[in-house]
Amino acid sequence: MALTYWAFLYTAAGADPSTDRTALDTRGCRTVLVGMSDPADAIAVAVELVADGVQLIEVCGGFGPVWTARIIEATGGTIPIGSVGYGPEAVDQVHAIFAPPD
Repeated sequence: MALTYWAFLYTAAGADPSTDRTALDTRGCRTVLVGMSDPADAIAVAVELVADGVQLIEVCGGFGPVWTARIIEATGGTIPIGSVGYGPEAVDQVHAIFAPPD
């Protein structure tokens, strides 16, 4: 089976998953990008996408392993869910981007 429909969920300040969506269609694959400011919104978004026929979901590294696991649990393990990971050389930089403001 070929991959024809997948999604990437990402976090961004002020993003609303009901409106901050972008779909990219190539000759053989549809990619949906969904932004959200609250990682908890990813649960409902992922369940909706699976019901819509998405074959694979990747999540931004900003969700971390806990939210990735919650998404996998919410979708019942019916499709592959992966998360972006960063090596140790990038940990401090990524933390600075996602850390709450002082």
